[in-house]
Amino acid sequence: MEKQQEIITTLGVKSKIEPAQEVRISVNFIKNYLTKHSFLHTLVLGISGGQDSTLTGKLCQLAIKELRYDTGEERYQFIAVRLPYGEQKDESDCHDVMTFIQPDHMININIQSSIKASEATLYNAGFTLSDFFKGNEKARERMKVQYSIAGMTAGLVVGTNNAAEAMTGFFTKYGDGGADINPLFRLNKRQVTALLQYFGCPEHLYLKAPTADLEEQRPALPDELALGVTYTQIDDYLEGKIIDVKAARTIEDWYQRTKHKRHLPITVFDNFWQ
Repeated sequence: MEKQQEIITTLGVKSKIEPAQEVRISVNFIKNYLTKHSFLHTLVLGISGGQDSTLTGKLCQLAIKELRYDTGEERYQFIAVRLPYGEQKDESDCHDVMTFIQPDHMININIQSSIKASEATLYNAGFTLSDFFKGNEKARERMKVQYSIAGMTAGLVVGTNNAAEAMTGFFTKYGDGGADINPLFRLNKRQVTALLQYFGCPEHLYLKAPTADLEEQRPALPDELALGVTYTQIDDYLEGKIIDVKAARTIEDWYQRTKHKRHLPITVFDNFWQ
């Protein structure tokens, strides 16, 4: 229980939430960040078609809309970016997500040619990418594109990692884990779903099975299969509930093994190895 409470405290997860209150916390967080950093006026977010980017996109658009109303400045804009690798199997879901979010701007950039070029360059240098590490290349290419867009539009890149992903390290280091701000940090998967329901999100989007969908040999691999534990168990753990001992050990093992992902580059002043 001591380890469990340490993790819960570190990630700031509440055992119970009020969706309207959590929406306001995230929206105010985004607005305050932008107004404090007056040189920024654009939000850039990659839209995958999954629950997390759907909710984050809705929060971003709401924050930007309120900022325009509050300030009377049209410079505040939200850019939603689609970053498919070739033809995405759940493209219809992505279309539905955009309809739900109604972003100010939509950009579609297919990263397939960039990944193939990187893969070929590495191959010519004597390195053959495994399917797993090619998946990491995709995640990092998507983040690179978002930062390029943000750099050209006086913007910041918005991340989508929730507390369940943060705890298990279920994200690519300097890929989807490399954003400027994370409005969902503190919310577990169950709570993300609750906020989507609060917004009136179409059911087929918030009930969609979570998948990173980065590996070609295991397309649309469910997160829960990759993790060896269910999101229900992870969410229960993060809410302070007693769960199966084996599941708890799996969760805590993920937390310990992925500690480096939740840390900035290590320096000589860190006691990271202790």
